[in-house]
Amino acid sequence: MPGSLTISHHESAVTLDHTDAARLATVLAELAYLLEIPGPNRINDAQLALLCEGRVPDRAELAHWSGALATELKGRL
Repeated sequence: MPGSLTISHHESAVTLDHTDAARLATVLAELAYLLEIPGPNRINDAQLALLCEGRVPDRAELAHWSGALATELKGRL
């Protein structure tokens, strides 16, 4: 929910509300799944390019990153 995430440019911990962390973990896991699967529900190359924000699109790296982060978040809940 709005206001539950705190990020600063200083060397301090980033905090996230428990409910939001659980929701973010689910979204990241689903992203990893949609990057990996074949077929019409797969995230297409144009969508992948947008998700990579100007970096060279790397489907495997983004799937690994989002899956690993989802697992880490779920492990901390």
